[in-house]
Amino acid sequence: MGGTPGHATAETGAEVAAWLPSHVPLSFLSSNGKERKSDSAEVAENRKYAEPSSEELLTAYRKMVLGRRFDEQATALARQGRLAVHPSSLGQEACQVGAALALRDTDWLFPTYRDCVALISRGIDPVEALTLLRGDAHCGYDPLHHRTAPQCTPLATHAAHATGLAHAERLKGTDTVALALVGDGATSEGDFHEALNLAGVLRAPVVFFVQNNRYAISVPLSDQCAAPGLAYKGIGYGVRAEHVDGNDAAAVLAVLSTAVEDARAGGGPWLVEAHTYRLGPHTSADDPSRYRPAEEAEHWRRRDPITRLESALRERGVLTPEDADAATAEAEAYAADVRARLAGDPELDPLALFDHVFASPPPHLTEQRAALRAELEGN
Repeated sequence: MGGTPGHATAETGAEVAAWLPSHVPLSFLSSNGKERKSDSAEVAENRKYAEPSSEELLTAYRKMVLGRRFDEQATALARQGRLAVHPSSLGQEACQVGAALALRDTDWLFPTYRDCVALISRGIDPVEALTLLRGDAHCGYDPLHHRTAPQCTPLATHAAHATGLAHAERLKGTDTVALALVGDGATSEGDFHEALNLAGVLRAPVVFFVQNNRYAISVPLSDQCAAPGLAYKGIGYGVRAEHVDGNDAAAVLAVLSTAVEDARAGGGPWLVEAHTYRLGPHTSADDPSRYRPAEEAEHWRRRDPITRLESALRERGVLTPEDADAATAEAEAYAADVRARLAGDPELDPLALFDHVFASPPPHLTEQRAALRAELEGN
């Protein structure tokens, strides 16, 4: 960063200030979806980011409505025993959809187990997105085809993978950007800090997007971190940081799009923290009433990201009642298709155990595969 150790200069001070997040989380829409007053402090800071067009926000709205209905259907399937478990992203739709829409088809997404809505927003088949949670395979989709890494269950381990891939793509001469989705609990893991440190040193084109939903399973954020915000962790690693109202789809898309394109242009890595809330349980096996008050969840329910965006679009005159009904009908049809396709038992091939273990199977695995085939055929 320049300057003599222990003696800050005007230049270094300005550079540090540029890397720090805004004074308050960026937001374009008030909690009820109304436009903010033009003289507000929030609007002044927002001018650093271009607000998405009405067409982009309509696309986000449709995907958020569809994503929520998909999430509800997946939760029901888990209760019916059709899925082993389901980690709901209810209330985090603006983050999920915003992350998918901020990327080009050539970019890479690194999701966690809670990010199925981001997967389907990226065009991945919903049944393939649920394969991991069904227990049929470690990954149900083709990562290379969709430019989407397998969903990661161990916290933050994929953050280093995102940094490595982004650096490798730059060495290859592409303009590919990697975006890693992480939760607030993942920021307490060593892998997260190692990934940021490496990204800062390499100036890798990677964006770390923290969905701060206030709880790591049952552990509240206040018991995880004493920093004023998770976004402030970026400055220690030379990573540009920002934080955003994670229930404001317009703000999420604006900040993420800026971060992705700046990283693509050689500006280095970004850390973006989204302030949101997990309205549902940690998973379908969890009871959140044991560790958080109902009043807290109700407060955030009034800040519902879908209702908020719908109100804004209706106020602008770009979303008609017919448009909203069409989005709901599309989501219902989508959920019905998922329900029907997951109604039967999976057809699994025991021989698939030997697939994707080695590029060229060694002799002993070839023999074991042949022995299993013979047993299955009754020979």
